[in-house]
Amino acid sequence: QVQLVESGGGLVQLGGSLMLSCAASGSIFSINAMGWYRQAPGKQRELVATITSSGRTNYADSVKGRFTISRDNAKNTEYLQMKSLKPEDTAVYFCNADIVKASDRYYVNTYWGQGTQVTVSS
Repeated sequence: QVQLVESGGGLVQLGGSLMLSCAASGSIFSINAMGWYRQAPGKQRELVATITSSGRTNYADSVKGRFTISRDNAKNTEYLQMKSLKPEDTAVYFCNADIVKASDRYYVNTYWGQGTQVTVSS
């Protein structure tokens, strides 16, 4: 069984910083792309950032220059460093990862974390 567990959300003031973590565990052979998404109340889930297995990154325009995605392949963990936070960054943040299971190396499946709340107060 593979699962993603997020941590690091919380309440922060305007202009503050937070670091989110997402650890993948279980019978994992390899992890391809990893990413972060967010969903604000009444809105659709949107892409925040992605990172490939080789470290190439992609960001939503709304977070460029403020957020940094990274990963530690040895720990099967990805991170999202968030700085200069704004009230519009308030949302539930979800991590995901494209994982090849050790028991079935022919398929890549996308797994999601349970979500962590980030609230930015003004």
